[in-house]
Amino acid sequence: MSTVVAGKGLEGIVAANSGICWIDGEAGVLSYRGIDIHELADHSTFEETTYLLWNGILPNQLALREFQAQLALARALDVRIVDMLRAFPTSATPMEVLRTAVSALSFYDADEKDNSHDANVRKAYNLTAKLPMLVAIYDRIRKGKEIVRPDRSLNHAANFLWMLNGEKPSETATRTLDIALILHADHELNASTFAARVIAATLSDIHSAVTGALGALKGPLHGGANEGVMRMLYAIDKAGADPVEYVKGMLAARQKISGFGHRVYKTEDPRATHLRKMSEQLGRDAGVPKWFDYSRAIELYINADKKLNANVDFYSASTYATLGIDVDLYTPIFAISRIAGWAAHVIEQLDDNRLIRPRAEYIGPPYPSPYIPIGERG
Repeated sequence: MSTVVAGKGLEGIVAANSGICWIDGEAGVLSYRGIDIHELADHSTFEETTYLLWNGILPNQLALREFQAQLALARALDVRIVDMLRAFPTSATPMEVLRTAVSALSFYDADEKDNSHDANVRKAYNLTAKLPMLVAIYDRIRKGKEIVRPDRSLNHAANFLWMLNGEKPSETATRTLDIALILHADHELNASTFAARVIAATLSDIHSAVTGALGALKGPLHGGANEGVMRMLYAIDKAGADPVEYVKGMLAARQKISGFGHRVYKTEDPRATHLRKMSEQLGRDAGVPKWFDYSRAIELYINADKKLNANVDFYSASTYATLGIDVDLYTPIFAISRIAGWAAHVIEQLDDNRLIRPRAEYIGPPYPSPYIPIGERG
């Protein structure tokens, strides 16, 4: 059997066939089921986009209402999960808590041992509805606040903000988060999605696959970059520094500037296009334009000096900050969105499954190398 030698990090290797997401990195195109991300961000909702990812087509009005109702109905947590969240140390990071709690959700899922298509769709509803609840509930617990019960009359984005803050969000805040969720919902075989497909391919369950995906997303090279961006912006503000001069100092000290460049895109990340506009408009409307202004100055400098474009993480940082969301919740919000894509990929993998088992290019000592008795070793 012939093998193809992979580039470092499997760069350039096609590892699966999929009908979910298509990216043209040269042209800066991202599409879900063939529909351009710009059209979805302008016209769709997270619920409709999730339906599209799971079913391959856009829903009609009746199908969308039924989908929204099923998702809202799934907004319930077993009291033992809530008790577990209360028992976690308040020093735990939200991503650690989310990773552990999602694994525990399988204990209370009646379909846990059923890997059929229909069962996995039911589990996908449950996971998509419950991830934002876990994030919001733990955040309130660690801050000593009362838990806010879900409101099934609200859409997915609005209910998360309601449970997080204890007040009904504005239409602007709701739509901003809704678009951000659409933009993050899927991105082909990124690290977390590939991890989920590898786990699903062993015929493990969807909870295990999503737990593994969360573990991959937790890494700063994948899901944590927007946290790094916002911590940099806070440091600039605290120092009262010029953002460009501050970044020049970071580069001189060989420090990484988060939020720039992408393994796939050779031009601007199309998700950054929307997030830039959202960050600017939201900042102006809220009377807090500085986060966008800092970001824009840095972007222009990095683009001119390093020829690097902003990616999805760069402007999501200032967008979430203006919404009043804590920095360590940025990656969990990524997960709240990406669960739509993870579920779609797990379902697709199991509908036509083959164990994922790549080969490695051996670069160790030559074969055969002799076994040296212990007494003769130097």
